[in-house]
Amino acid sequence: METLSEENKKQFRYAGFWLRFLAYLIDSFVLGTLSTLLILPFFGVIVLSAFGLDQGIQQDMGTILGVTGIIASVLVIITVKLVAGWLYFAIMQSSKTQATLGKMAIGAIVTDLEGNRITFGRATARYFSKMISDMTAYIGYILAGLTEKKQALHDMIAGTLVILK
Repeated sequence: METLSEENKKQFRYAGFWLRFLAYLIDSFVLGTLSTLLILPFFGVIVLSAFGLDQGIQQDMGTILGVTGIIASVLVIITVKLVAGWLYFAIMQSSKTQATLGKMAIGAIVTDLEGNRITFGRATARYFSKMISDMTAYIGYILAGLTEKKQALHDMIAGTLVILK
């Protein structure tokens, strides 16, 4: 594991709310593009079944297949976004770069409280802890602009910091 020197630990510069928000926008674009590419084949099948383009299917059966296809597509979309998001954030933040593409763009890395690289497990905990902030009207994210170490709720739960390199 990579460790920051004692001198660097004393000089942490924390990434504040607006920088982190910019990184989030970049990561959202990346994940949205990736998710769209993964989902397009499913979407094509769903459109075909939803509009009953197979002439050999009776009207009622076409409707049933269309509704089933739409439900299946929603489940696939949720699964792809959840799994793709989790793997993107957890792998990137626990890698040597210690950052997603968004965090790289703003010059930030994710560390533990001592400035060390985080494990895949800690990055996973950090990712899924974001759901708590999602359920609390995003208050957990706003904490990044209010706390001394600029930690959002998921950082506090996972024991992580977002610092500028």
